[in-house]
Amino acid sequence: MLDFNTLAEFSRGNCISICAFLVPANLLVTILTMGLVALRRPSHQVWQSAAIASFFASVMIFHVYTWFLIGVVMAPTYILLWLAITCLVTNLAAILFQRRYSNNNNPSLSNGSIPNV
Repeated sequence: MLDFNTLAEFSRGNCISICAFLVPANLLVTILTMGLVALRRPSHQVWQSAAIASFFASVMIFHVYTWFLIGVVMAPTYILLWLAITCLVTNLAAILFQRRYSNNNNPSLSNGSIPNV
């Protein structure tokens, strides 16, 4: 079983390597999610990409929270928190955008007629 204090110490002790992985991972997977929506890929691909990006963003929020717990309030902590929240909101917006516009732009022509435009 993982102890929260041990996990927080690990997070703070390996801050450089954790941030060196999480910052590009957050950005790349969030950009991938936006690209999948722009290319009108199937919703399961968008959801999968958004889930991975949201996981990385949540880990970054937890990482920043461990610094806030010990009283470290500096610009990098706020910048990382802003980045993680922005990635979460962007992925949520991409899912909502894809759900809203995938139904409206694909009219059903099952009766063989052309819809009035």
